[in-house]
Amino acid sequence: MGNPYDYLAVISQMERAHSQFLEVVKRELDALGIRDINNVQALMLSNIGSAKVSMGELTQRGCYHGSNASYNVKKMVENGYLTHERSLHDRRSCHVGLTERGVKIRDQLMAMHQRHIELVSDTALTDEGLAAAAAALDQLERIWLRAGDLSAGISKIASLVPAFLVSPAVQADAA
Repeated sequence: MGNPYDYLAVISQMERAHSQFLEVVKRELDALGIRDINNVQALMLSNIGSAKVSMGELTQRGCYHGSNASYNVKKMVENGYLTHERSLHDRRSCHVGLTERGVKIRDQLMAMHQRHIELVSDTALTDEGLAAAAAALDQLERIWLRAGDLSAGISKIASLVPAFLVSPAVQADAA
């Protein structure tokens, strides 16, 4: 890779695009008069889809952190957008699904997406361009997953090295 600034620019652009998309979803909810659910929660409803999913599946499908996902699910259950059931086989596990109210929001978001697809067709952006962008983002995700695995592996290996093998200077830096 020739220019590290291109890599950093892509990361910055991804953050801005995500923030802008969340703002678009917020405006859509406001236009529909929906005040008891936020933009992230609405996107979670879209990611749940029509099947019941476990909390683990939900966090893997979207960019939600465990505690935030749990909080958002709790709020959506309280507001009547989701059902919440404990697994019969493993009481630690729970599954969530959309209620009628949740389906209605999901369908309204799908209509919003359809309007956006129509807007895309009026631009120079092609199906091939979208496919190339998706492929590039998939590659970045794989790189970051691998980098995370490497970082975790280095930390684990470092913790296994006996202290007498580590120089006093390294021990001082670690402290």
